[in-house]
Amino acid sequence: MKADIYQNYKFNVIVNVIDGGFFGLALGFASFITVIPLFVSRMTDSAILIGLIPAIHQVGWQLPQLFFAERVVRLTRYKPMVVALTIHERLPFLGLALVAFAVPVLGIKAALYITFALLIWQGIGGGITANPWQAMIAKIIPSDRRGTFYGFQAAMANLLASGSAVAAGVLLTRLEYPGNYALCFFIAGLAMLISLVFIALTRESESPQVQAISEKRSLWKNLIRILKVDKSFRWFLVIRGLSQLSVMAVAFYTVYAVRYLDMNEAVAGLMMSVFTFGQIIANPLMGWIGDRWNHPAVMKVGALSAALSALIAWWAPSLTWFYLVFIFAGIAYVSIWTIGLAMTLQFGSEQDRPFYIGLANTLAAPFTIAAPLIGGWLADTAGYPSTFLVSALCGLGTALVLQLTFTKPIQRLEEEPETTNGN
Repeated sequence: MKADIYQNYKFNVIVNVIDGGFFGLALGFASFITVIPLFVSRMTDSAILIGLIPAIHQVGWQLPQLFFAERVVRLTRYKPMVVALTIHERLPFLGLALVAFAVPVLGIKAALYITFALLIWQGIGGGITANPWQAMIAKIIPSDRRGTFYGFQAAMANLLASGSAVAAGVLLTRLEYPGNYALCFFIAGLAMLISLVFIALTRESESPQVQAISEKRSLWKNLIRILKVDKSFRWFLVIRGLSQLSVMAVAFYTVYAVRYLDMNEAVAGLMMSVFTFGQIIANPLMGWIGDRWNHPAVMKVGALSAALSALIAWWAPSLTWFYLVFIFAGIAYVSIWTIGLAMTLQFGSEQDRPFYIGLANTLAAPFTIAAPLIGGWLADTAGYPSTFLVSALCGLGTALVLQLTFTKPIQRLEEEPETTNGN
């Protein structure tokens, strides 16, 4: 099987990076941060409902993963499950296109209900797909190349998302409502289906059959065993939680700069471009460095970047400093996503990996939910600078835990041949 991995390595990297690219293209046309909130704002003034949109997407991706681990661990091939389940995170975009087109017929209230039902469907669809997808990537990409792969895939997604976000802005400006949103969502759905074609081309060989878990309680016993035995993984879970809190300030940077530093919409767009472009550069670079050095050290750099970003925002006497704020925030996001994914796949054997994936993501979900709530509460009660300071402290805490607990690279449990002679 190892020979097959290296034989198909280049092909699998190409098709999966293209998959990520079209996925990013779709999310530019149907962004959970801009386009979909703008669409929902046409139907409601509720800040709570609008604020729930990115949270549904993030928590939906994280929360279900542990509960699918038992099914994933039994598989000899992951791709069939990935292809079958990922439909549920892609079709909802075509549903949003239909809802947008039919708003005049459905009415505001019904359209709003259906929109949130589709968003929940999409979020959960991503969550039930995420565990087998990560297990598949761990299987087809050698362990010393996963950071580089995730980095290039994320960079491609960010690059195409940046371009499609600009195109979405043009469509929303030049076309009339609701046809403008319907077209954006339709293009997003089409890009998602093209993305599906490429992920379905992945070449994956059979793995040995894993003994089935006969009793439900055996699953939980296995999870408890992992948490008891694997001390490094327990600390990694702490790091996952702290890292979510370390970037909670990012959601409030734009609002703070608009209110207190006179940032206008044009500059806000430029800041977002800096944020995205920084990630495009940092993703492959940090992934490559993590593979050749070690991922905990690179994640520590990301944690310090999160702290530095928040500290500069807290101190900044003028708007110009916020370019640095967003650059360091982009590096922090790369460490949480790209490096976090790569680190997760380094724990456990292939048989146990779905349990590790599930624990690492599902147990991070409460922190994902809590971070914006804590940040918003601090901003309302003590001011935005308080949010920035607490975020910075969490970033420093994340770096400290990494420094004390991961003093050397994570030992890879799977036996793999030397990659110097690989493709």
